[in-house]
Amino acid sequence: MKLSLCGVFLMSLMSARAVAQSPFDGTWKGDVDDSQTSTRPRYNFLLQEGIYHCTTCDPPVEVKADGRDHKITGDPCFDSVSVGVLDALTTSETYKKNGTTMRTTKVTVSPDGNTATREWTESCNVNRDVVAGKDLLTRVQHGPPGSHAMSGSWRLTKRMSRSENALIATLKLEGDTFSFSDPAGQGYAAKLDGTEAPIKGSLSNTLVSVKQIDQQTIQETDTRDGKVVEVIRFTVSADGKTLTISMENKANGSVSQFIARKQ
Repeated sequence: MKLSLCGVFLMSLMSARAVAQSPFDGTWKGDVDDSQTSTRPRYNFLLQEGIYHCTTCDPPVEVKADGRDHKITGDPCFDSVSVGVLDALTTSETYKKNGTTMRTTKVTVSPDGNTATREWTESCNVNRDVVAGKDLLTRVQHGPPGSHAMSGSWRLTKRMSRSENALIATLKLEGDTFSFSDPAGQGYAAKLDGTEAPIKGSLSNTLVSVKQIDQQTIQETDTRDGKVVEVIRFTVSADGKTLTISMENKANGSVSQFIARKQ
């Protein structure tokens, strides 16, 4: 069969588009079981004499643990927090913005004091979609005598669960622009020249800049109020089937990594 000039042109155009597609393009789903975390302490808590301190929170928190809302500053997603002592092993935190709950955290320490579970929800996005997860913490250092069991230094050792909207991301590299979006309506489109772009759909006031390290790697740098808060690397495997996401939290010094698979 003889192809028309139009047919040849269309086939060439389709071939060019296929070649132009980057290895980042597509929807990726994170694998909770296939993750690694830093050996550094990720959480430093102290609950003693009715006062709760979190030195690794960004910004740091110091409030009465009386179950009442207390004003906090420095985070665009929250303006108050209440900390409650549920029992000798369990505490809860509720962060609010203008009276609306934006984040909850419940920490339950094991009877031997060596591990703890941390269950959390967060909805710091314009859609108010709730993102949730549960983590296993391992103790690095005990708190001082007389402090609550949750006091001390902890390392995140396992991501036990994540809601579906915390696992899915869509990436695209088109020309000199890299874009990211998630099911909660958060996303950005940023130039590879390092020009900062806002994360749309987020209430965190975070700006993003990106650069391409090589053909398989994009680095994202997140800043807030002029300060770098996190550095993330997206690295696609040679076969294009898996995406390694490496994250360095500048606030608490932790490093984590997990694998996402192309859908």
